Amino acid sequence: MIKTFGARVAELRYPYVSVLVPIRNEEHYIARCLDSILSNDYPRDRLEILVIDGMSTDRSREIIQHYIKQYPFIRLLENPKRIQAAALNIGLQEAKGEIIIRMDAHTIYAPDYIRWCVELLETTEAANVGGLQRAVGTNYVSNAIAIATTTPFGVGNAYFRYAEKEMWVDTVYLGAWRKSTLEALGGFNEEWVVNEDYELNYRLRKAGGKILLSPKIKCWYYVRPSLKALARQYFRYGFWRVKTFVTYPDSLRWRQLAPPALVVALLLSLGVLPVNWILGITTPTLYLAANLLTSTWIASRRGWKYLPLLPLVFATIHLSWGIGFLSGLFWWEITRIMREVKTGETPG
Repeated sequence: MIKTFGARVAELRYPYVSVLVPIRNEEHYIARCLDSILSNDYPRDRLEILVIDGMSTDRSREIIQHYIKQYPFIRLLENPKRIQAAALNIGLQEAKGEIIIRMDAHTIYAPDYIRWCVELLETTEAANVGGLQRAVGTNYVSNAIAIATTTPFGVGNAYFRYAEKEMWVDTVYLGAWRKSTLEALGGFNEEWVVNEDYELNYRLRKAGGKILLSPKIKCWYYVRPSLKALARQYFRYGFWRVKTFVTYPDSLRWRQLAPPALVVALLLSLGVLPVNWILGITTPTLYLAANLLTSTWIASRRGWKYLPLLPLVFATIHLSWGIGFLSGLFWWEITRIMREVKTGETPG
């Protein structure tokens, strides 16, 4: 435990911490990320930073090598599988620390980020702790995206995007664990290309572990720079969320059904339109009204200049996630049937 945290802390103890940073082609972000980690006030002799690279083809490795020359506690590891779960497992295997903290390259971290992760793991019942993902942009479009992804209308009850108080939750952004906890769970499941964090947190909760979200843990995440990149990101989120749902049916939350329900309703509206135009325009009109009203209210608080773009951002998030989810239902169901046929089981 850390001396400066308050009167309730009586002893000095600095657990050895391993920071895992999975990357691939992050030349525009990795320096800012590493600078923020190095600016943390946790003792450097109790810290190692493992950057696990998924065979980058840009200048990422060159930039990291520059840091390694200055800071010997930074190591570069290779991830030939190129997926996040594999990178984290490689880092877990190589880690010397008793505490593992995941940090992603698209994010910069507060100077006390590591310290608070350790403090909360040491002084609460949490098996995993994380903080708020404070979204930031670098231009007009990404600023609008950052605003939309920190609202309930944009992301439902994903509390790690906008919560203002400490609470027990289903999942957090990134995370910090005792190494023994991750080892007991068998690490990250490499069958998940996306949503590997939620899948691990589901298994953690089923094993009796608790997950704590604390606003004391602060970081700033650089959102996607364009609507096209945002659409691709949220399609992947929806698609891979279905694999988690198919594997763990009780993991699904109501907010995750809203986008695919919207997509289905809009498609049904197109079919009904030639027969009954009033019924056909009802769902699109209601969604458009809700979107415009919400966008107007948010723009009045965050800046009127974003009003022209916010409705498009919200629609991109909702429709991309919904289409991805429906595509995932088809894909993973076909995959399940083919697996059952291959093993000689009766599909059903």
